Amino acid sequence: MPRLSKGSRAGSAASLTELLGVKLPAVRLATLADALGKPLPTGHVHETVAALVDPADWSQVWLALAVLSGRLPDEAVVTRVAREAEFEPLGLAKAIVAQLPAGNAVRSVRVVSNVVVDVGNTAAATFTTGIQRVVRETVSRWLVAHDDIVPVAWTADFDAMRSLTRREAAAFGIEDPSLPIAAEDAELVVPWRAAMTTAELAAEPQRSTRMRALSRFSGNPSGSIAYDLVPIVAAETTATGMSDVFARHLAALRHNRRIATISHSVAREYEGWKSGLRAIGVAGPEIVGVPLPAVAGAVSDAALAEARESLMIASLPMVLVVGSHEPRKNHLPLLEAAERLWCEGMRFSLVFIGGRSWGGAEFAGRAEELVAAGRALQIVSGASDDLIWAAYRLARFTMFPSFYEGFGLPVAESLASGTPCLTSGFGSMKEIAEGGGALLVDAYSDDDIREKMRLLLTDDVLLQRLRAEAAARPTRTWDDYATDLWNELVEPLRAALPEYSA
Repeated sequence: MPRLSKGSRAGSAASLTELLGVKLPAVRLATLADALGKPLPTGHVHETVAALVDPADWSQVWLALAVLSGRLPDEAVVTRVAREAEFEPLGLAKAIVAQLPAGNAVRSVRVVSNVVVDVGNTAAATFTTGIQRVVRETVSRWLVAHDDIVPVAWTADFDAMRSLTRREAAAFGIEDPSLPIAAEDAELVVPWRAAMTTAELAAEPQRSTRMRALSRFSGNPSGSIAYDLVPIVAAETTATGMSDVFARHLAALRHNRRIATISHSVAREYEGWKSGLRAIGVAGPEIVGVPLPAVAGAVSDAALAEARESLMIASLPMVLVVGSHEPRKNHLPLLEAAERLWCEGMRFSLVFIGGRSWGGAEFAGRAEELVAAGRALQIVSGASDDLIWAAYRLARFTMFPSFYEGFGLPVAESLASGTPCLTSGFGSMKEIAEGGGALLVDAYSDDDIREKMRLLLTDDVLLQRLRAEAAARPTRTWDDYATDLWNELVEPLRAALPEYSA
């Protein structure tokens, strides 16, 4: 199609269908007008769009693209459309139609204000560990305490946000039979003048690209929970390609207004990342540390008896390791330390609870060799919460000498259960250990791991002192964390909204 100059009106009498071959749903024009607080003009669709949207206001361009196409735009699209719309009367309308994905032209679009929380991955996940546990424990409490929250997921291609399905909502304690069963039937959601909060790692390239444009152009004050910087700080311990994906996630975070990290250690790392943004003329977000809680799950007598039967070998003291078998967790030295001690005649059992992960083949092979040799070693995957909490209580001590953790949840959970933990003497693990009950180790020294393990197996006085310290640690619950996170992350975003009043 030939480009129309600003003075040309050659196509002004034609309908949008004739010009572009696609009909835009009229209801979306009404939705856009309502969001902008303007009356819906009469006339052809392209003229209506031009009358509603000021192309010099890029937040309005972002909104128009999102609402009318049913697809969140990326930075390149917003920039191109805003520039072209100043010179070409049909530029905005044409670009919107070009953005229409198959099937989206008939889906309902809802513009949402107040607080929007992205929980896409967690809503779909069937497991409840790590990030998923944080998101479920937190957002479910927010939904009870506040009535202005809209949790959202994403379409399959990560082109648009959508409302949750009935099953996804149930994962957060929402029982709503009016919600759709299938994701493709869920209405599309566009945040506008909303506190946009991402509760999880938004690492998918399409998702992070669209979130970058949202944070930069939409005018929605945005914030995120930040879990770690593993793919940057310890890239060698992650799968190939993860560092690139994570870097794109960071590119979206740089336009956030506020980031809440899960430990003070991670907050310091993100401050370092933020300082580097000055090189590209970006101020970066405010960063605040909101440490995760340390809560011990309840354990019934029946669960304890079942765990004792399945995990313990006669009267041998049990050493427990919780976590996936990936290089970052540093599990191989634990096998070697145990084998050295077994060869010396020391009697104990070693239990690993956690699933296989990227880079875990060497660990699995060595563990199979030791089991075949008759060592008191067990590898348990797919453990229930009851089994894990019972195992914490049955263990003489736990070990978690990871090379890097955003928080080190197994350390906190072990200590909350009253069981001492041997953990790394740096980062978030040291931060947790400072509350008492832990013995620090040089995670890079096989000798230190072995000797500290020997100490906790033989020194009952030290063990009892650590147990007493663990029991005396102050309690910090998920209720505490959810409240603190709301106050430190969401409230500042809400305060930045134009219509906000406390």
